[in-house]
Amino acid sequence: MPAAAFDLEADDLFDLRWHADGPPHALFARLRREAPVRWNALPDGTGCWTVLGHAEVAAISRDHERFSSFERGIFLHPDQVVPLDLSRNLLLYMDPPQHTKYRLVLQKAFVPRTVNALEGAIRARVTRVLDRVVEQGRCDFVDDVAVPVPLGVLTELMGVPEEDIPRFYAWTEEIEAAQRSPEPGAAVEVFGRMAEYLTEQIARQGAEGRADSLVTQLRDGRIDDRPLNDTEIFVFFALLAFAGNDTTRNTAATGMLALLEHPDQLAELRDDPSLVPGAVEELLRWTSVVQWFNRTALADCEVGGQRIAKGDRVVLWYPSASRDEAVFDEPQRFDIHRVKPDHDAFGGGGRHFCLGAGLARLELRVVFEEVTRRLRDLRLDGEVERVPSTWAHGLVHLPVAFTPGPREGTA
Repeated sequence: MPAAAFDLEADDLFDLRWHADGPPHALFARLRREAPVRWNALPDGTGCWTVLGHAEVAAISRDHERFSSFERGIFLHPDQVVPLDLSRNLLLYMDPPQHTKYRLVLQKAFVPRTVNALEGAIRARVTRVLDRVVEQGRCDFVDDVAVPVPLGVLTELMGVPEEDIPRFYAWTEEIEAAQRSPEPGAAVEVFGRMAEYLTEQIARQGAEGRADSLVTQLRDGRIDDRPLNDTEIFVFFALLAFAGNDTTRNTAATGMLALLEHPDQLAELRDDPSLVPGAVEELLRWTSVVQWFNRTALADCEVGGQRIAKGDRVVLWYPSASRDEAVFDEPQRFDIHRVKPDHDAFGGGGRHFCLGAGLARLELRVVFEEVTRRLRDLRLDGEVERVPSTWAHGLVHLPVAFTPGPREGTA
């Protein structure tokens, strides 16, 4: 739908029709010019503020005293995925000082030194994944590459059997579907199955004397000198199981599509792998796969010239912020040579900056180093199917064809 057709007074930015071909960047650009902070009426008779500009998204993200994740949650319906009383135990729903304490439980697993030590294992995993498809000359990049790599890394870090990867994939899909469901609490049943699985894994890893996995770190985690309770352990596990693979998968898939749409830059990466780290940052900016999160105003205030009332919902649109003309030179131009783009793919900064950002960057770098080396002459080989969502920018299928490249070599 053309951006000019959007009625600033009446239309709903969350209407899936505006997102049928992916994030509506032309519409975002119009809104940044004409209504960067806009009241958006919703079909249920309520409404929220939509925030499109980079500066405003950053300011709200960093101001936990006036804008809360805890008050009404991060989705438009407080009980969107599971009841709010349960989801408030998730890091994503916490405000400081509680958020600060809980984040420390897992933070040491994601510090640069720990993450960098994983590169060899991640490269070996990517190699195994590509070995399965390279001689065929074609694959579905989503199913065959983007899904198994981050899921495999996640299950290895958790210390769970590799044959359980399909379970994690199914859970991710069900939670994603619950986010789109009109029924509140749509993921309660899948969360129950995940809780049973976690109980089994804690018992198994305890019997084996396993002490170095994320599961055992959760089991042994402490807050204010007390052990985590069962609910706290579970919601940490649920967050890792979903966020630990979904966003990286979607970035790998949509990033591959971006490169296929810009074959000259794909060829540059193939010829010069040293460009890949910078390209990853541009892919993150360009795709920004988490579209939005909600915050709730804790006091009357002003944002972007609009008066926000206490209790109002304020929705931060990250892909729009990542293409704000006030920050980026020619933001609608894809450029792997862009210098340190200040994108919002990991959130707008502040306390909720993505804990796993370093691991995601490493996985993406290794994937694109190995893919551009081993899958030569990459090209589309069929219809692209998108995830039908206004919240997640992802692909269901990305069929590609290629010429097999060498297995051995250095990136």
